[in-house]
Amino acid sequence: MSIVVTGATGHLGRLVVESLLADGVAADGIAVVVRNKEKAAGLVARGVEQRVADYSHPETLTDAFRAGDRVLLISGSEVGQRVPQHAAVIDAARAAGVAQLAYTGILGGPDADFRLADEHKATERLILDSGLPYTFLRNGWYTENYTGNLAPVLENGAVVAAAGEGRIAAAARADYAAAAAAVLTGEGHLNRAYELSGDTAWSLGEYAAELSRQTGRTIAYNNVPAGTVLGILTGAGVPEPMAALLVDVDHAIERGLLAGTTGDLARLTGRPTTPLADTIAEALKS
Repeated sequence: MSIVVTGATGHLGRLVVESLLADGVAADGIAVVVRNKEKAAGLVARGVEQRVADYSHPETLTDAFRAGDRVLLISGSEVGQRVPQHAAVIDAARAAGVAQLAYTGILGGPDADFRLADEHKATERLILDSGLPYTFLRNGWYTENYTGNLAPVLENGAVVAAAGEGRIAAAARADYAAAAAAVLTGEGHLNRAYELSGDTAWSLGEYAAELSRQTGRTIAYNNVPAGTVLGILTGAGVPEPMAALLVDVDHAIERGLLAGTTGDLARLTGRPTTPLADTIAEALKS
């Protein structure tokens, strides 16, 4: 039996593996499912087992899992393709007889009524129908969704969005990774759903104010019409379908759908979630 992390060379996956190792899980008790061997070379050098497979090629998943494995299915990054990709992983996990399938969905689960949630909701239904022991990790927004690309914000002196005064209970990726590690190594998490979010919800106006404080510059929050945001995103090279999804997320934020502070994330990790100011400070160092 191994703890298996899919998508392990991505931003979240790497942090999950690091959390497992930090929690004392032996490297040879961890397996990573990756598409690119080279990207996983550093993990393999530390003793982690590598299993090469691709969500988009079901035949490659045949040997990705073993009976008794505890598996973390990290949602794919190809929006629009995720349901068939996830279905292939679920089918392979069921055929192998895994002991747990944890899935990184989205805050609100079946009640999330914005478009980015659709594939997550469909995946949860597939997992329920599979009969596999599951854990739903319904992740809220990552603070790094904002701090991961500060250059244009600092250059233009503005955070631009169509989110109104909506609040966001975001947390750092490392917080969500630690929660995933906790459910993969602990007991009592089977057939449960966790609504994961930061301890404190903040508005984009407050985010801009914190950026101003830490940089010593005036950073405004410009709440603009959805069409303006769509034009900015597509002008920056974001494909229009993805840009439209992101604008729809802004509307979800405005409606309060990413503001819930359930406390589940802090309870799973045993510590407070990372404050907004800390994630901003870390981003400004890089």
